Amino acid sequence: MGAELTAAELTLLGLLVEKARHGYELDEVIASRGMRDWTDIGFSSIYYLLAKLRDRGLITEIGPPRGVGRGKARRVFAPTADGRQACARAAEAAVAELRPVFPPILIGLANQPVIPPERLPAALAHRAAALAERVAVIRRAADAQPHVPCFVRAIFDYSLNQLEAEQQWLSTYRAELADSPNRQGTGP
Repeated sequence: MGAELTAAELTLLGLLVEKARHGYELDEVIASRGMRDWTDIGFSSIYYLLAKLRDRGLITEIGPPRGVGRGKARRVFAPTADGRQACARAAEAAVAELRPVFPPILIGLANQPVIPPERLPAALAHRAAALAERVAVIRRAADAQPHVPCFVRAIFDYSLNQLEAEQQWLSTYRAELADSPNRQGTGP
């Protein structure tokens, strides 16, 4: 993401470049686009991150606070010119740079010999079920938003393709293990 912005900061800044929003709106967009699955942004951290971006001069509060029904007025934030530039630089770097990811499954596979052989199939079946559930959730979210911009559709498509590739790999690996039980490792 570049040294300037964390992934969480870039995510929020990008959403503000897209449209001026208050914190609750940011949370709704993060949830509806499935962004919680690949960001470390919880509702409680949104205002903390907004304050950091504001203190760095990348966003500013605009206009009077907007009321939401009878509830509390909400502060609306928008990017500054510096914020737009920082967002563009960091987003370009995020798209261009190939960064290694270290999913925990690789650690589990590296240590597979210590997993009792009778427990491994259940662990892999559990992972397969979790993958299927996640694919279904993302499909529902994508289908519920048919008219999103192409970059949002690309996020859904990328996530689905990654999960489906893992499903395919997992299916093949489970079949290999079933055909050759001695490949499961030696157990403890």
